[in-house]
Amino acid sequence: MTAIVRGRDHDGDLDLDADVVVVGSGAAGSVVATHLAEAGQDVVVLEEGPHFTPEEYGKLRPSESMRNIWRDAGMTFALGLGDSPTINVLIGRCIGGSSVLTGGVCFRIPDSVLDVWSRVHGLPGMTPEAMRRCFEDVEEAVHVEEVPASMRSRSTTLFAEGARLLGFELKPMRRNTRGCNGCGRCNFGCPHGAKLSVDAAYLPRARAAGARVYSDCLVERVTTHGDHASGVVGRLLDGARAKKRGELRVRARRVVVAAGAYHSPLLLGRTGVGKTSGQLGRNLTLHPSFRVIGRFDEPVRGWQGALQSAWSDRYEDEGITMTGLFVPPGVLAATMPGVGEELTRHAKYIPNLAMFGGLIHDDGGGVVRRGIGREPLVTYRMSPKDRAAMSIAWRRMAEIYLAAGAREVFLPILGERGFDADRLRSADLTRVRGARIECWSQHPLGTCRMGVSPQHSVVDPDGQTWDVKDLYVADGSVLPTSLGVNPQLSVMSMATRIAWGMRERPLPSRRTTSVRFTA
Repeated sequence: MTAIVRGRDHDGDLDLDADVVVVGSGAAGSVVATHLAEAGQDVVVLEEGPHFTPEEYGKLRPSESMRNIWRDAGMTFALGLGDSPTINVLIGRCIGGSSVLTGGVCFRIPDSVLDVWSRVHGLPGMTPEAMRRCFEDVEEAVHVEEVPASMRSRSTTLFAEGARLLGFELKPMRRNTRGCNGCGRCNFGCPHGAKLSVDAAYLPRARAAGARVYSDCLVERVTTHGDHASGVVGRLLDGARAKKRGELRVRARRVVVAAGAYHSPLLLGRTGVGKTSGQLGRNLTLHPSFRVIGRFDEPVRGWQGALQSAWSDRYEDEGITMTGLFVPPGVLAATMPGVGEELTRHAKYIPNLAMFGGLIHDDGGGVVRRGIGREPLVTYRMSPKDRAAMSIAWRRMAEIYLAAGAREVFLPILGERGFDADRLRSADLTRVRGARIECWSQHPLGTCRMGVSPQHSVVDPDGQTWDVKDLYVADGSVLPTSLGVNPQLSVMSMATRIAWGMRERPLPSRRTTSVRFTA
C-alpha cells in the first residue's frame, strides 16, 4: 500500500503523470478514486488540507481540531442578503474532507427528491430502484448501522418524551460507525476510530489498489488541450499558514473535481466552464440549521451518548427535519445569552440543558463568487417559504421540550433570554430579524448542478462538464436540489454512480497541453 505523501514535507516541485487526477479527498473524491483505482486505472488524489491520521486527529481538543482540520478554523460564512441570516458553513480541510467531521449520519436520497430529479429535471436513472445498488455499495463500505435506543443521550430521550406526548415518535438514526461508545466527539474527528469516514473506509482501498494520495496540494487550475482536460496545475503548501512551497503539475487523461460546493465552481470557472448556462456557482443550497435548548430542573448531561441518534420527519411536508444534536460543553457555554455575570449564570445551567437540532429543506438561494483571495465570496438569500418554516420549527421544537417538562427554552436568537410557556405563546417569532438568527450549515450543495441541457446545468447526467470533455465533477455541487436530510451518503452514492460510469468508458489517449506551467 502506498503511503500518503505530505506535500509540506516534499522538497522542490511535484511533477506527476496519471490516468486520472482527483481534486479533493472527501466523501466524493475518495469514492471515485477507489473505484477507478480498483478498476486498474492509475489514480492521483490531491488534497489541499493536511494529513492527520485518525490517531492524530482523535487526540486534538475541539479548539485544536477547528484550527487544524476545519476550513478557516470553522469561520466560513455565507453572507445573508435581505432579511436572511448569515450562516456559518462548516467545511473540512484535511485528508478525508468533511467526512472526518460529520456526525456520521447516513440517509439515502429521499424518494420524493429522486422523483423531482427524474420528473422535473429529466435526469435518467434517478429512481430509487436505479440508485439502490449505489446506496447498498456505500452502506456496506462504510458500515451503516442503526443507532440503538440505548445509545441515546438523556437530551434526546427528553425530546422523544415530549414528542410522544404531542403525538409522534422519533426514528432511529443510521450512521457509518462500528463500536461507537457515545463520546459525542463526532464533529471533531472520532477519538476512538469508531466512525468509518472515507479516510478510514475508502482511501486504504484506493491506496492498496495503487492510488497515490498527496496532502497540502492546492490545485489552482485545470489544464486543457483543445476541448479536453489534460491535467491540473497548482502549488504545494507549507504548514498551517499555507505558504507556497513548490509548484505542482499533474498530467492526466481525465480530471475529476471533487472540491465541494464552495470550491469546485471556482476551479471550473478558471477553466472556462459554465459560460453557456450561467449556472456555475449558483443554486447553492445549505440546509440552514439551528438548535433549540431546553433547561430542566434535573441533570441531563446531554454530552453523554451518541451525538446524533434519532430524528423526525413529522413536518417534512413543511420543509422541516428535526435531528438529534449536542455540542461540547465549552462550545455550548459560548453560545448562551448575556455577558459577564449573566453569561456565567447561564453557563452554570449546562449540565441541565437538553438540545435538539433542526434543518430547513431549502430552495437554491445561494451564489458562490470569486473573492479577493483564495476563498470565495458567498451570499445567500433565504426564500420567504424557508424563512417562515424556520420560525415554525423553533416554536414546535420548543413546545416539545416544554411538554417534556423543561423550565424554559432557548431559541437560536442571538442574545435572547429564555422563553417559558407563557412567553413562547405570546412571542411573534416571525418578526425576528435575520441578523439576530444563529444559523449554521454543514451541507453546501448544488453550485455545479447536473442536468440534461448545457443551457440549464454545468454537468451532464454522467457528471462530465458540458464545456470541457474528460472533466468530471463528482461532489455535492452536482446535486440539482437540496435533500432535506444530511447529505453524506447521498453524495457518496452519486459519486459511486459517476465513478461506475467513468470506468466503463475507455480512457482517452494522452494529450499534452499548451497551457504554460506557472505558480
